[in-house]
Amino acid sequence: MALSRLLLLCMVASEVWDAETKPMDFVCNRAARRVLNIVAEMESALSDCNAVMTLSTPVQLPCTELHVASWENKSYQERRGDIIASLRLLIEGVKVMRALSTPGCGTSLLQRLENNINNYLVILTHLQLRGPVETPSLSCVPLRSQSLSTVLLRYNQLISGKLERFMINMEDRCPHK
Repeated sequence: MALSRLLLLCMVASEVWDAETKPMDFVCNRAARRVLNIVAEMESALSDCNAVMTLSTPVQLPCTELHVASWENKSYQERRGDIIASLRLLIEGVKVMRALSTPGCGTSLLQRLENNINNYLVILTHLQLRGPVETPSLSCVPLRSQSLSTVLLRYNQLISGKLERFMINMEDRCPHK
C-alpha cells in the first residue's frame, strides 16, 4: 500500500514537473490532468485517518458555478483569471486552517491540499496566452464552509468543471490537433 502511494506520488510529481516546464503539455495531456486531481485519494485518506471533518473556522469556497454561455463569451485570459482567483481564495483558507491545526493526519491532508492547489496555480500562471493580461477576479460571492468534505467537493468541482473545460477549450492549440 505504501509502495503504491509512493509510486503514485512520484508519477504526480513528474507530471507536475513537466507541466511547470511546459504548461501546454499539461493542456494537451488529459491523463496528466486526471493524475493531478487527487481529491478522491484525499477523501479516502480523510476517512482512513479519522481526521476531524469540521474545521475550526470557515474556509471560503471557490467559485464553481459554470454558466456555459457566459463562460464561452469570456476570453482565455478571463477564464484563467476566474480559475486562478478561486484557487488563490481556497489556498489562503487552507493555509490559515493548516496554521491553526494541531499536527496530525488532518494537518497532513491540508498540506497535501495546499500543495495540490499550488501545482495548479503554477501551471495556470505559466500558461502563455495571447492578448492583454487580465487581473484575476472571482465570478461569484464565495460561500464559506467548516466541512473539510465540502471544501474537497467544491475543489473537485472547480478542477473537473471550470478548469477541465478551460483545458479542453485550449486543446485546439495542441500540436497534434
